[in-house]
Amino acid sequence: MGSTVVESSSNCFDNALTLELGPMEIVHRWKRMPECDEFVGARRSKHTVVAFKEAIYVFGGDNGKSMLNDLLRFDVKEKSWGRAFATGIPPAPRYHHSAVVHNSSMYVFGGYTGDIHSNSNLTNKNDLFEYKFLSGQWVEWKFVGRTPVPRSAHGATVYDNKLWIFAGYDGNARLNDMWTIPLVGDARFWEEIEQKGECPPTCCNFPVAVARECMFVFSGQSGAKITNSLFQFNFQEKTWTRISTEHILRGAPPPPARRYGHSMVAFDRHLYVFGGAADSTLSNDLHCFDLDSQTWSVVHPVPDSFVPSGRLFHAAAVVGDAMFIFGGTVDNNVRSGEMYRFQFSSYPKCTLHDDFGKILETRQFCDLQFLIGADETRILGHVALVAARSQYLRTKIRQAKENRDKHLEKLFGTTKVPFNDTPLIQVKLPDADPEAFEMVLNYIYMDCIDPTKKAKKDEDPFSNKIVLRMMDVYRLAVQFNMVRLENLCIQYLNATICLKNVLVALHNADQLQLKFIKEHCLRFIVKESNYNQIVMSTEFEDLDRGLMIEIIRRKQKPQNRTSNPSDQQQSNTNGSSLEQDMAMFLIATGKEFCDIDLILDNHVIPAHKSILAARCGYFEAMFRSFMPSDNTVRIRIGEMVPSKESFDSLLRYIYYGDVTMPPEDSLYLFSAPFFYSFTNNRLQAFCKQNLEMNVTFENVIQILEAADKMQASDMKKYALDLIVHHFTKVAKLPKLKNLSKELILDILMALANDMSETKMCQDVSSGSLNSDYLY
Repeated sequence: MGSTVVESSSNCFDNALTLELGPMEIVHRWKRMPECDEFVGARRSKHTVVAFKEAIYVFGGDNGKSMLNDLLRFDVKEKSWGRAFATGIPPAPRYHHSAVVHNSSMYVFGGYTGDIHSNSNLTNKNDLFEYKFLSGQWVEWKFVGRTPVPRSAHGATVYDNKLWIFAGYDGNARLNDMWTIPLVGDARFWEEIEQKGECPPTCCNFPVAVARECMFVFSGQSGAKITNSLFQFNFQEKTWTRISTEHILRGAPPPPARRYGHSMVAFDRHLYVFGGAADSTLSNDLHCFDLDSQTWSVVHPVPDSFVPSGRLFHAAAVVGDAMFIFGGTVDNNVRSGEMYRFQFSSYPKCTLHDDFGKILETRQFCDLQFLIGADETRILGHVALVAARSQYLRTKIRQAKENRDKHLEKLFGTTKVPFNDTPLIQVKLPDADPEAFEMVLNYIYMDCIDPTKKAKKDEDPFSNKIVLRMMDVYRLAVQFNMVRLENLCIQYLNATICLKNVLVALHNADQLQLKFIKEHCLRFIVKESNYNQIVMSTEFEDLDRGLMIEIIRRKQKPQNRTSNPSDQQQSNTNGSSLEQDMAMFLIATGKEFCDIDLILDNHVIPAHKSILAARCGYFEAMFRSFMPSDNTVRIRIGEMVPSKESFDSLLRYIYYGDVTMPPEDSLYLFSAPFFYSFTNNRLQAFCKQNLEMNVTFENVIQILEAADKMQASDMKKYALDLIVHHFTKVAKLPKLKNLSKELILDILMALANDMSETKMCQDVSSGSLNSDYLY
């Protein structure tokens, strides 16, 4: 068989993207919008903001002296402020109310009313007003039966044509009850919801957001029970869940600090939290929670952003693909009238970890077999991925491969066996525990471990069994010199070792000679608050005599205040991530483990089958069905052969998810997700943004060449127009001299057409155009 040619695949995405060339909004940029003039509406905080069509509506709040009940309108397209048209009797002036949109109406519920200047008639409300956007009419709803207790600083949202109210403050205590009322039909009665699951503590001054059939609540004022946990309420099951990811070892950033008076909105697959009072500091950080990966991150704005100052009691709404922030209380208790716009990004998620995890789960294309423990439990893997993550295992694999090849040479006189399947490389690890090694293997492929994944239902994550298993994982991490995993294990064990498991953990750490874990256990035991309870327990009576003596002697010594050695070790280095290891493997450490050659024009590019198959549906199908006998594959994207530079960019994306590349590479790779059958079109989304934002006179020559080669006529025309517009600058570029004769002629023709159009416009303006042109 000859080499195989990679051509187009029948797979395509439903959400395929098209280029939109021209001025575009830069993602993650804050822009300051026109401020609301005082004669239109006062600066304010504790108000509400909602979005309807291309406008933002602001209602109520306080200006520092009095409560407000005016309704302001900001036109997003025109960037202009005005008072919204309104008829009927509006709600009384108020703040800490709620406002939501359903169909073509805004619904305002509850809040705090009265005269804050004279401190009279102050009371919470439980009234409900409807503002009809199309007619500008205010209507107060009247109810039948039970109603929620009057409240302010609560949460409100709309789901399934109903208004949902949660928690708040009734003037005496914080609440955590939930009520709902239909917004369609004639039935105007409230229903109290019987909530199940792990309900948030009683709280107020928190935001809510709805995504994926659920309501999310983050932090707020909860007294001594204040938390920075994210809670999720499933509307269908009426059940709360605290989203707990602390037990998963993956090195993800921590959640935002606990806070109140912040905002939270949902967009795409993310929740965005901005501002608030975080531990007595007015924050202006923007935090993002990814609903797919269940991880928090801080969104860093682009350098030329106008970032809002720290604030609380502001309000936020989403219009299109942007978030708008208005008002709030800033430094020195000053009310703000500022409006800011933040441009979201909506890239499909990175599937690198999931793709590698899937090939581990399916065990396709395995070329490596581990023999684990005294019983030599067989566990399959992939040379490329394992060798990329651990130098220790890389050396073991290299030695095992040499031994296998020597054996084959002795049997057949060659390392190429006279049958289809080459024997797997076998690596023996007699001291490893199979369960612990499986967990390490999961980390190697996916950069995370869930210690409770194989636990029995409702098994305590602090149980001795899980803690001891993680100590085995830690021992393997040290043995394999996987520093990041080692540090994650230390963090986990430090967090989970407690009164009920510390003695078992100490015994195990002593047996396995895990000095950092042993030191942590000893420090925990001799703490004043723990010592008596531990030494009086029955478990202490069964402890090894040597450890008993060590504990007693440690207690007699004065306790110094130096940090835990495990903390010092953790701070020394964070180790390398999956992305960093795969980048190094592509550039350097993986060369000796390549098992396929990719042919691009006259270039031979060695690569790794398992990585290509994990990331690309086309390669997976090829290697499964008709693997070329000479281990070579000719690279094309449809009828086009990409440039060497663009294919290097593609390999960086395949190996470690990198999406940074020059615009000309993005043009070559714009259609690559279709042809290579990637899991989603994340690469195409970044290529689209790169082309729309970064084509300039400095790189337009390369763009022109790529567009011509790809027969991308729209992009070629755009490049030619850009060259004509900036010709005096483009003409000085060295790359112009290297253009083909055909493209030079295309540029000259574009210049000639532009000159003709300019001359015609000048003749028309001077009135000297020949009559023959007019008739």
